[in-house]
Amino acid sequence: MASDQQLVPAGEPYRADNPAIAADLIRAECLSARFNATPADDPRARRAALEALLGEVGEDVEIRPPLYVDHGSRVSVGAHSFVNFGAVLLDMAPITIGAYAQFGPRVQLLTPSHPIDPGRRRESWQCAKPITIGENVWLGGGVIVCPGVTIGDNTVVGAGAVVTRPLPPNVVAVGNPARVLREIVPDD
Repeated sequence: MASDQQLVPAGEPYRADNPAIAADLIRAECLSARFNATPADDPRARRAALEALLGEVGEDVEIRPPLYVDHGSRVSVGAHSFVNFGAVLLDMAPITIGAYAQFGPRVQLLTPSHPIDPGRRRESWQCAKPITIGENVWLGGGVIVCPGVTIGDNTVVGAGAVVTRPLPPNVVAVGNPARVLREIVPDD
């Protein structure tokens, strides 16, 4: 099997119909199905399935199924993080989630992007840009994070926001597109 770097070079265009990518997507779909079907009363089996699926899983991470990924191997989740039901982590490029992050239900982290040019789209060209979620970030239910976005430590993103640009640390952001509403001060 090709390495991640061979499948999708960092930030470079790639063909989505590449057979090596397709094989890795099938591998991830099978591992996802195993994780998603693991009973809640078997935490060891659930953790083992999660570790087989994702690149890195920190201590005391809880991810509630169902979880949907492209590869899984490009997702890193920091210690003590919580990801609620229905997360979509499309990791054609790396996704890094810091320690103590909290995700509401149906959060989407989307690294792939498609060309505006219809001919290139028809030919299955894509590119992907990494997403980084800082430590102690809270993403409300239904938040969508677009390709190439970094969200700084301690930031809170309100439910339903669409994050199209980087967000600094220690702010509350809301809306579509997400905009900074205010800074976070201690004891908020």
